[in-house]
This record gives sequence, structure tokens and C-alpha cells, in this order.
Amino acid sequence: MSENLSYLSGRKGLHENLFEISYQLVQANGTPDTQQMQQIAKEYLIGDANIYSTYSFYDLLRPENKNKKAYVCNGSSCLCAGTQSMLKTELKKYLKEEEIGEMTCLGRCHENSAFHYNGHNYSGRDVDDIASVIKSKTVPQEVYATKASGTSVLMQTALTAESFATYLQHLFTLRPGQVLNEIKKAHLRGRGGAGFPMGFKLESTKKAKGKHKFIVCNADEGDPGAYSDRYLLEEQPLRVLLGMLIAGYVSCADTGVIYIRAEYPESQMIIKQSIRELGDQNLLGDNILNSGFSFGLKLIKAQGAYICGEETALLSSIEGQRPEVRIRPPFPSQQGLFNMPAIVNSVETLANVPFILKHGGDAFKRIGTSHSKGTKLVSLDSSFNKPGIYEIEMGTSLKTVIEQSGSGFRKDVKALHIGGPLGGLVPVSNIDSLHISFESFAENGFLLGHASIVGIPESFPMIEYIKHLFQFTAHESCGKCFPCRLGSTRGSELLQKATESDYKIDRQLFSDLLDTMQQGSLCALGSGLPLPVQNVLQYFDRELEDYFE
Repeated sequence: MSENLSYLSGRKGLHENLFEISYQLVQANGTPDTQQMQQIAKEYLIGDANIYSTYSFYDLLRPENKNKKAYVCNGSSCLCAGTQSMLKTELKKYLKEEEIGEMTCLGRCHENSAFHYNGHNYSGRDVDDIASVIKSKTVPQEVYATKASGTSVLMQTALTAESFATYLQHLFTLRPGQVLNEIKKAHLRGRGGAGFPMGFKLESTKKAKGKHKFIVCNADEGDPGAYSDRYLLEEQPLRVLLGMLIAGYVSCADTGVIYIRAEYPESQMIIKQSIRELGDQNLLGDNILNSGFSFGLKLIKAQGAYICGEETALLSSIEGQRPEVRIRPPFPSQQGLFNMPAIVNSVETLANVPFILKHGGDAFKRIGTSHSKGTKLVSLDSSFNKPGIYEIEMGTSLKTVIEQSGSGFRKDVKALHIGGPLGGLVPVSNIDSLHISFESFAENGFLLGHASIVGIPESFPMIEYIKHLFQFTAHESCGKCFPCRLGSTRGSELLQKATESDYKIDRQLFSDLLDTMQQGSLCALGSGLPLPVQNVLQYFDRELEDYFE
């Protein structure tokens, strides 16, 4: 059924995109009534239930959020910082309680107290003058540390339209196969978490047959604690877009789609302006620089769903379907957006490609370790003395990142949650044994992921932290597979009951639940949650003794 819906949605292409129509209607008049939904279904030849299931899924499209005016961040870093309770109290002085909702991570992890109001994000000292925020349309300038240690691949001088054109002129002197060989030679692995080789995806899509082919930039990977994508989208936008265009040239794709989190409104605005600038300079569209190569770019604004960071759910979202994870095979490179070949890569992965085009695959390959090439952006949250985004050469020790880049911790920290909510939870005592690479984290029972680092204070109960992870997963699950949908809910209920009563959790039952989620879930949301929970059970068991049999 989903395959047929993809074809039906694709009839009108991206210019009359069903997903965009959906959120535009909500912005204009609130969630459509039954009659309006039926009209949309009729126009796109899609069932009424399919349209309703889409509107009821996204945080910003749901009827219950219709009258919300402000959203408070409930991400892991803000939770551990303990700033959000006071923030809600301050907001209630100016807004009704029913006008305040929640969002999961606004990417303001460096200073917390994060909230969204009137299309903009605020954090830090903004909480001290909420009256001005509500009355004024101006947004204070945000400041956080950014620095490259060693070779800089991503934190070079931001591209301009002129330098963008220079890259393209060089690109068009090369055959697509030559550029593909350099990317394969570089051993560039995906930076979204899985570490899948980009060259393999490009080659697979290049060989696939399809009337159209798409390059999809996944800018919806909203791991709480990670704000490196936001840095690239806002400070290096043309580098990201150039990476998409190069990928299109290599794989014979004619259209790029960049899907950006609803929680990053400033990123959406900057990318929209950048696409317009490139179009005005004839660096996008038909026959770019008389090369014979045509490539268009489309911005899609997400509407609040963490699961859309999973590539197949993201494709379903763009099509206007409920963003449920698809079973693979077929893989997106053969049957992706609108059932046509599509490559889905993260923001950071694509931003690496211009360096490889300019300097060659060997130059990139010389940086890093045997299995992890290049550099990695690391997000340090407010538990550090110098929070910010740091570009680190792969292979750098975690201790060096903490002590030299972050200048150590500003408060007592007992563990680091690295790689987002599905990443490993590393005790401070294990810092010396890790370095920034895919293999180091995997070998030690953790996950590098986005390389976001959230410090968990000594005073923060681990039972509350794993309960937070279960609640997060239960809320964000697409619901397609039982292990994730039911397992996360049952886990949350068990922990809630244990913390609010004398109930003791059966360890074997809890272990079986985690194993079922890990083995049976369709995607990394359900199968990834057990990792940090198991880390807590392994390293912080004494803290849990009062809650388990």
C-alpha cells in the first residue's frame, strides 16, 4: 500500500508537495477539519485515513497543539542542566499554561534554558527578560565556541556564491566517474551515526534506473545534545548545498531536497536565502554554467518528529505519508523518494564532499584512523567550561577533547551520554580508553553517533535519566513495529511505577524487554535505546538497587 501511495504523491512532484500543503493549511487556519482532509485526499487520490494519520502524527500539526504559543525544550542536556522548570515558571507569567508546549532539543545545548516563541529560538540569558522577547521581534545574537583542532575540513572560511562557482567550474572539468572514485578513495563514512560508506550509496544510485533521481539531505537528525548540523546549516550553508550538488553530479540526480527540523527555524531561513542566492547567480537550475548539467534544490520544513531522522521515514514524510519506517530491501538508492532512486545523507556527510573535490580523496584519507577517515564535529554541552562545536581529527583521544577543547567540566559529572539518546552512556572513569572514531566506541560497547556529548551531573539520578530515554522513545516511535512501540511504553511504565511506589522491577523481565527491542525493532530508535540503558545497568547498578529486585 505504501508503495502505491508513493506513486500517487509523486504525480504532482515537489512543486505541489502534499506534505507542504499539509503544514501550510495548519499555519493558515489550524488543523483542517474532516471535510478539508477529505478534499485533500480526493485531490491526491489518497485515502481519508492516510491524510488523518499524517496530521495526527507530527507535533506541530496535531489539533492539541493548535493554540500553543511557546515551546519549552525537553532535550537531554536541558533536562540535566535543570533549567527548564524555572523557565516554565517565567513563561507562565506572560502566557497561559495551555499556550505552552514542549519541543525535543532546540540545539541550544551550550547554554540551556531553551525555548521557542513566535518562530524563533531563545536560550541562556533570554530567560531573564521574557517580557522583551514577547514584545519584541528581534532575536538576540547567539554566541558559542567554534574551533578546529588540526586539519580543518568543515570549519574553513564560509563559501560565497563566487567561490561556489569556482568549485563548480572545476567539477565540470571532471567526469562523474572521476569524482566518484575520489569519494570512494577518501573512505568517507556517513556522519549521521551508522557510518555507512558514502561512495557505495552514490555508485548504487548512479547505476539505478529511474526517470528522476534525488539527493536528500537529512537535516532532521535531531539527537538531543547534538547541534553540529545547526552549525553547518547556519554558518556553512553553501558548503552543505555544494555537497548536495556534487553528489547529484556524481549520481546523475537532477533534484536535491533538504529536509530541515522544525526546531531549527533559523537554519531553515538561512538555507532558504542561500538557495535563492544560488538561483539568482544561475548556479542552480537548468544547464548550470553551460555545463549541460541541471540540478534544482528544494527546502522542506519538517513539523516535529524525531523518527524522520531515519532515512525511510523521512522519505515517507516528504511524500505526505505518515512517517513510518520502511522495510529494506528495497533500499532508497534503488527505490526511494516517490519510488525513484534517492541518496539520503546527513548534513555533515555532504559538507565533507567539497574538500574531497578540491584536495582529492588521498588528502582526506590521510586524516584519521584506519577505519575512520577525516574529521568529526563534536558538540559539547553546558557541562563543559567551554561548550561549543569543535572539529576534531578522527583518532583524537576523548580525554584531549574534554580537557583541551572543552577545558574540562564546570561541575561534577559522573557520565557522558555520547551520540544522542541512542548512543552509549560512558562513565567518566572510561574516558581514557576512548578516542573519536567509529571503531573505538564500538569496541568498547558504546556508539559515536553524532558525537554529541551531554554531561550527566553527579546529583542527577540515573533512574530518572533512563526513564527519560524510555519516555522519549515512546513519544517519538512511529508505531510500525511492536518491539519499539510497546517496549518503550512498557519500559517507561515499569520505571515510573518503581520510582513512585514500592514496586521492584524484575531484572529478567527488564532484560528480556531490552533484548526484544534490540533484536526485533525495525530501525535504530527501538534497537538503539537498549544500549545506554544497558550501560547504566552495567556501570551504575548501585544507583538502581532500590528499584530492582
